[in-house]
Amino acid sequence: MFKKILIALLLVVFGPLLVIEFFGDNLRALCGMSADSLAGDGPVTARRDSLMKKSLSNFGGGPGISFAPPGVVNPTVNAKRDALSTFAIDVDTASYTWARRVIEGGQCPAPEGVRVEEWVNAFDYELPRPSGKPFAVQVDGAVSPFDETKTLLRVALQGRTIHTAQRKPAHLVFLVDVSGSMNAPDKLPLARQALRFLSAQLAPHDTVALVTYAGSTRVVLKPTPVSDLATIISGIDSLASGGGTDMGAGMQLAYEMAVRDAVPGHTARVIVLTDGDANIGNTSHASMLDAVHAYVKQGVTLTTVGFGMGDYRADALEQLADKGNGQALYVDGEKTIERVFGEKLNGTLEVIARDVKVQVAFDPEVVSTYRLVGYENRDLADEDFKKDDVDAGELGAGHQVTALYELTLTSKRGSLGTVSVRGQLPDSSEVFQLDTDLPRDAVNQSLEQASSELRFATAVALGADLLRGHRPGDWTLEAVAELAEDAARGHEARREFARLMRSAATNRERTVSARVISDNDGY
Repeated sequence: MFKKILIALLLVVFGPLLVIEFFGDNLRALCGMSADSLAGDGPVTARRDSLMKKSLSNFGGGPGISFAPPGVVNPTVNAKRDALSTFAIDVDTASYTWARRVIEGGQCPAPEGVRVEEWVNAFDYELPRPSGKPFAVQVDGAVSPFDETKTLLRVALQGRTIHTAQRKPAHLVFLVDVSGSMNAPDKLPLARQALRFLSAQLAPHDTVALVTYAGSTRVVLKPTPVSDLATIISGIDSLASGGGTDMGAGMQLAYEMAVRDAVPGHTARVIVLTDGDANIGNTSHASMLDAVHAYVKQGVTLTTVGFGMGDYRADALEQLADKGNGQALYVDGEKTIERVFGEKLNGTLEVIARDVKVQVAFDPEVVSTYRLVGYENRDLADEDFKKDDVDAGELGAGHQVTALYELTLTSKRGSLGTVSVRGQLPDSSEVFQLDTDLPRDAVNQSLEQASSELRFATAVALGADLLRGHRPGDWTLEAVAELAEDAARGHEARREFARLMRSAATNRERTVSARVISDNDGY
């Protein structure tokens, strides 16, 4: 009798786990379905589920993609001990767009998902246009709102713009995640909408190919000129979700196609659209990063476009884009689609400078301490600044990059130092370096006297810092909203940011109140 009771208890405890394991491995066999029977595993040139077990030469086996641990704030550095600050530029904007979606949904973003530089660089600023060079540099500053005893310095880059007619022909491979995790209104349907819009913006001589991955990979559309837009749209509209997620196999197939059809002097890019959830197959994150970086040397770059909430893997997609010399984006709706694939299309597709690094050399007789605000995962060793084989960030046509420093000044006279920007032209090994002085008179006495561009960038950095768990001085999200509104100057995106900060404040208060009620209910 005791044995029967023990067996019954074991079945109750472990039975569900056995069922899950059985169904996970045997769903198709149990239901009498072939590998092609699930939506997204169509018959057109499908690589069967053997790819999930096969060791790919480039995208090797290992555990699934996971989040990186929460980042830390850059430390304050003594300039006499280390006068050089070196980092790779970052034009990603996914963190801000994702956080906007979270806040509009009535919550506050997880602190580890807030990257200050991606928030600051999500907005447009009025900067001088470059003349005869890939970019121009502007510097200015004011009393720091983080600490009024310190000075805030802004270093901003403006990439040269190009007209659509000047853009090189682009050969794009859309790699679309059609796994079961993409079966939500804000995922695959929104991805289809983004692809339709993007395809319609391309030039007739550009080409588009379409590859999908789920439990297997599938070539939906071989490289097709945009002049045949109807065929491209038909392929996009045919996408349906279902099955597992073998991202590694999908990346392998997409890159093979991109390399095979690459044309010297043209743009070759893989654009992956996914929630980043890779749960089966050969998806070792480290090996995938290595493979993506190797393909850069063959002229193929990568853009990641994230969708959805919950299982959205922001850090993984950012790292893939960084290794692929591209940009990490997040799409939360039609407005973002139009901005990224419409207004910013030339910058999204055409790189004007690669492996761009910034090095600020502070004069320790004038600057006693400094702290770079954000860019925690873009730090470079000082000695790598002039090593042109060291990977850094890419600058697209018309892109802007802003970095903020918090300084302690010891003298009211003399230059603060020099900022140097170094990179390579996209289609050659030619290296360029632009050096700019950091004049003391570029620093205003107060934030109120500073330009609206500096004041707004400061507001964004403050808001991001507050939401990632740090409290700069006595600032609140409401005060950040007021500063942003004052610097909006008719920019709707800036006014939206102010509204967003007020919503975040409300969400935070609601969360705190709910916790208090919950704690009281516990007594």
